[in-house]
Amino acid sequence: MHCKKLSLALLFSVVCLFGHAQAEAPSVDTLWISNGSRQIYGELFTPAGAVKGVAIVAHGFNGTHEFSRNYFDVVGKKGYQCYAFDFPCGSVNSLSDNNTLNMSILDEKSDLKAIVNYFLGKGHKNIVLIGESQGGFVSALTAEQMSDKISQLVLVFPALCIPRDWRKHYPSLSDIPEETDLWGVMLGRRFFEEIHSLETFDIIGHYAGPVLIVQGDKDPIVSLGDSQQAVKLYPDARMHIIKGAGHGFKPHEFQEEAAQLLEFLK
Repeated sequence: MHCKKLSLALLFSVVCLFGHAQAEAPSVDTLWISNGSRQIYGELFTPAGAVKGVAIVAHGFNGTHEFSRNYFDVVGKKGYQCYAFDFPCGSVNSLSDNNTLNMSILDEKSDLKAIVNYFLGKGHKNIVLIGESQGGFVSALTAEQMSDKISQLVLVFPALCIPRDWRKHYPSLSDIPEETDLWGVMLGRRFFEEIHSLETFDIIGHYAGPVLIVQGDKDPIVSLGDSQQAVKLYPDARMHIIKGAGHGFKPHEFQEEAAQLLEFLK
């Protein structure tokens, strides 16, 4: 009888220990977040141990959450959860909505705000925005409107040039066609209409939290000068230039970015 009790106690201890180990292991869970009628697909990485905050990664033009998974292990080292998601209409491969004819910078800003509010509602007070390319532009715009809710802002080869570049392409609203083919991705007229009069550097720079900008000096898509101008506008900003890097980092270049990000989060 004594042996039976001992065995049950031992079994109970093993089960408890196993359950504890599972709870302490890193995990990735599917997480849908609503923004009105818009449904946003994402994956939430949770590191082992105590969670210190959450990093929200906004992908670039025609990107998906898969591009953002690279940040899981990086921010996890600092105890951050990481949310990688698909902007609705932001890509032909978006799991949220792949109708790129409805792609919109303003909608993406609204979606990112909804994501931030979701995590605020979960009790998070330490929220970091990480945006790449077009996602960097959207993150910069979002931080301006949620300045008191964003702890830190990371802009990776941010496409701050989008409004200016498209004004050059379509000087007047009447020049904008109903559909535009950009690198095999079909965009609707609204994408260009709503940013036509937008002046990036009249909007950004008021966010007072810490800002990190990372960009390659061989970027053929976005101007290094734009990022340098942005650094001067933000009251607390630093910039790291990766020599030889273009638009989108190779593995060793991403590791250089990751080192800067880890130092920044510290």
